[in-house]
Formats: sequence, structure tokens, C-alpha cells
Amino acid sequence: MLERHVAEVPEVAYDIIDLAEKPITIVFDEPKGVAKNLIAEDNTLAIRVASDKFCQYLINKFGKPIVSTSANVSGQPTPKQFKEISPEILKGVDYVVNLPDKSKNPSPSSIIKLGNDGQVKVIRK
Repeated sequence: MLERHVAEVPEVAYDIIDLAEKPITIVFDEPKGVAKNLIAEDNTLAIRVASDKFCQYLINKFGKPIVSTSANVSGQPTPKQFKEISPEILKGVDYVVNLPDKSKNPSPSSIIKLGNDGQVKVIRK
């Protein structure tokens, strides 16, 4: 599915996804086949490959990527548990899935930008 939405997937992306020990978001150059409002001004697209089984199931059934945002208002702390999500966020979505929290130490994803020119930039560890 990744190849459907990125013009050129650097080979290192697959290694990063396979070897990541925590959630990972990769920023790719030259997105394709996605809504224009998802593409950043520099013609990049951030993609997080879901490792959660429920998310994988939804994406596979849907047959397309699912667009999401963080569970916090920009500038506010990232919630560590469902009960910490702001009512403002919960009221602004179409549907909420409140699954049992199995993660003992949840953390935000690492963000890495992989340029088609071979550049690798760590945005967040």
C-alpha cells in the first residue's frame, strides 16, 4: 500500500519499519493518490505504518490508508491513556474506539524524513 501513495519509497524505509522498536512515522517526498490537503507545502507526506492489530485489521478491511491526527491539541501534552484525551478532541471526531490499553509505557512515534536524494533527517526521536 505504501507504493500506491509515494512516488519513490527509499529502500531504507522498509528496514526502518521492520527494525523499529517503537512507533515510527516516516515523511516521504512526492506523495501520490491522496487528498491534496494531506500534502505538506514542501510536497511531503507523513505516513505511520500501524503495528496495532486492530488498526491493521481496519486498514486491511477498508483497503486504503486511514487519515488520523494526534490525540491532543497542538502544543498540549500527549495523552498517555484514553481518559487523558481532551473532550475537545473526542467531540470533534466521527467515532471513538476505546480499546483496552495494553501498552504500559506509550510514547509518541519517532519521526524520520527520508528524502529521495538519500538524505535522512530525524525530526523526533
